[in-house]
Amino acid sequence: MTDVTVVIGAGGIGQAIARRISSGRHILVANHSQESADEAARVLEGAGFETTAMQADVSDRVMVQAVVRKAQEIGPIMALVQAAGVSPSQAPNEAILRVDLYGTAMLLEEFGEVMAPGGSGVVISSQSGYRMPALTAEQDALLATAPAEELLSLDFVKGVKDTLHAYQMSKRCNSLRVRGEAVHWAKRNARINAISPDIIVTPLAHDELHGERARFYQEMLRRMPAGRAGTPDEVAAPAALIMGPEGGFITGSDFLIDGGATATFFYGSDAGTA
Repeated sequence: MTDVTVVIGAGGIGQAIARRISSGRHILVANHSQESADEAARVLEGAGFETTAMQADVSDRVMVQAVVRKAQEIGPIMALVQAAGVSPSQAPNEAILRVDLYGTAMLLEEFGEVMAPGGSGVVISSQSGYRMPALTAEQDALLATAPAEELLSLDFVKGVKDTLHAYQMSKRCNSLRVRGEAVHWAKRNARINAISPDIIVTPLAHDELHGERARFYQEMLRRMPAGRAGTPDEVAAPAALIMGPEGGFITGSDFLIDGGATATFFYGSDAGTA
């Protein structure tokens, strides 16, 4: 049997991470449509990897369980890359919460039961989660540890005001969720972390830079210390460190990789607006 990397949402970031960590492994690609999964698999096959492509809605537990079963048939699951999600310009509140918040939490529950010893996972979250005002300690604990099936019924989750708020709530949950799940994953000698990027040049970022909040995001890029968007490889490089043997002491953490956007938001000349 061959060790397996599972990539959920194999866009630019997911593929870049998979290439970094999957030498000698089989890559199972699961995307929202079979067509997009097949395309990602072809790209990875062209880079020398053996692949399997599946359709999977990250918010559908039955479909996620099918991905888990297929991966186990191939071999031990050594890595999980959760890069699936929708942005504030792509979907309404309910869809953002179901995919980005519930979907990620449910996915970590399912894979936390099957990861191979020594395995690791990473969730691609967003710096947007750091911009939302602080929640109470009780609310933080619920986002970190409540059963996934209960998350969408929490009063403060149901009360999100708009798509940006839904996205920020979801990404706050991602950051907290890896803390709660790290305890469970450790029972299998496995680790789970998150990375929170700013705008990375992907199709999703293109939608944001040309959507209803285009001026906001373009101004953010102009004002932040890096002065530009990031690239998928700039996320993949630290992901490989976190997920590899040199990151063996790292679990339950969320890493900001945002070109200084969060620093500018809180401490720039126009703090709270950039």
